[in-house]
Amino acid sequence: MTTQTLSPRTPGKPRSTMPREVVRRRRYGGHAWHPTLGTGFLPRVLTLLALALMAVVWLVPFGWGVDTSFKSEVDASASGADWIPKAGFTLDAYRTIFGQGNLPVWALNSIVIAVCVTALTVAVSAMAAYAFSRTLFRGRRVLFALIVASVMVPPQILIVPLFRQMLAMNLVDTYAAVILPQVVAPAMVFILKKFFDGIPRELEEAARIDGAGSFRVFWSVVMPLSRPILAAVAIFVFINTWNNFLWPFISTSDPQLMTLPVGLSTVKDSTGLRNAQESAASILGSLPLLIIFMLFQRQIVKSVATTGLGGQ
Repeated sequence: MTTQTLSPRTPGKPRSTMPREVVRRRRYGGHAWHPTLGTGFLPRVLTLLALALMAVVWLVPFGWGVDTSFKSEVDASASGADWIPKAGFTLDAYRTIFGQGNLPVWALNSIVIAVCVTALTVAVSAMAAYAFSRTLFRGRRVLFALIVASVMVPPQILIVPLFRQMLAMNLVDTYAAVILPQVVAPAMVFILKKFFDGIPRELEEAARIDGAGSFRVFWSVVMPLSRPILAAVAIFVFINTWNNFLWPFISTSDPQLMTLPVGLSTVKDSTGLRNAQESAASILGSLPLLIIFMLFQRQIVKSVATTGLGGQ
């Protein structure tokens, strides 16, 4: 006759014999949970205090920039660290930017360029990474080594050759001149290749037995399994493209083709003082990214937190 061991806290219910590590993995979505400072009250308080301190360190400069954007140029250029200006808060910096600039056109250009660069970069990088991960051809290792080595090349070195190439192709002052050079992303190829290496080959072999070709396997099997890493790559590329100033500034001179960072830099005041305007321009330039992060915060954090180079 067998007897069940009952828990003293819940009479009548068998005590769970499942290991604690398995319970933690199920509770935290299949991922191992390792407490950083422990599970007691004091370690939790110390962890929260450390996180609050890091949040304050990040928020204080941002708050100072917002506060400066609502000051007059005289108060913004004055010495000292007064949060409340002597002449009071004003919207002069924003009025100057909206009055002298073409903000809707610049914002639309930034959106179009960022979306096109993100879509093309994800598509090209994913196909290149899958080829390096699954295809065997002569010179494969050398070519992949060159791609990895190109990550260490500063992008400023390539500005002159890229501009001369765009000039020879008559693409200067066009969307293509701004978009095409930013599509090449060796770092994203490396990240995606490492992720594809961790996908079991048995899934692809099963699809090939059912008659699927190489592109069908890539599109219907590999891509759905790679949604977390693709989302992370898309987020990184979009943010980098949106904040890119140097290449759009060099490749375009037409005000109707300028992006938001480039266009805001052309707005000038007759007084020559621009501290408040620069703060207002920075706030306006980062506002769309903040809105996107607030709307898709859970998806962004999940895609970044659950994505690694080892395919985890």
